[in-house]
Amino acid sequence: MLELAILGFLYDAPLHGYELRKRITALTGHVRPVAESTLYPAIKRLEKAGLLVRESQPGRAAAPRHVLSLTDAGRQDLLQRLAEPAQQDITDENRWFTVLAFLRHLPDAPARAAVLRRRLEFLEQPASFFYEGDRPLRAEELDDPYRRGILTIARATSKAELTWLRSRLQEDLPPRRGTPEE
Repeated sequence: MLELAILGFLYDAPLHGYELRKRITALTGHVRPVAESTLYPAIKRLEKAGLLVRESQPGRAAAPRHVLSLTDAGRQDLLQRLAEPAQQDITDENRWFTVLAFLRHLPDAPARAAVLRRRLEFLEQPASFFYEGDRPLRAEELDDPYRRGILTIARATSKAELTWLRSRLQEDLPPRRGTPEE
């Protein structure tokens, strides 16, 4: 997800490494802190792959500053990652938020809708953090108030996301002419 975040932020504008790190930290740092020892190797991998370029500019002090920009290949790579996210990017909430943060870059509304539908289908499946055999347990079935709290919060979050997803899908893809919704 770090590479997706790098490509996503650079899609909008070239950035200095420090500014890029601040933006990624603001997006994902509460869950996964972004250390220089993680960020800069990822930048080098993307640069080596031809997805971004680094340009040195004079710094305020003696050290030069590096501005990072996407190449055309980097733009295409980002769009491909957004159009076809891995299943884990759909099912893991933190990875999903990173995809969602940059989904607007996909120029095609049906392609965006296809990604949103994958998340919607995932959320509509019965699930729980706690099971009895293969059966997911509901909050009302738990005696432990803390576990019940986890499920209550998760249910509220999922309900809000489902409402948003359905609304967004209706806005992105209005009914076709001649359909019953018309």
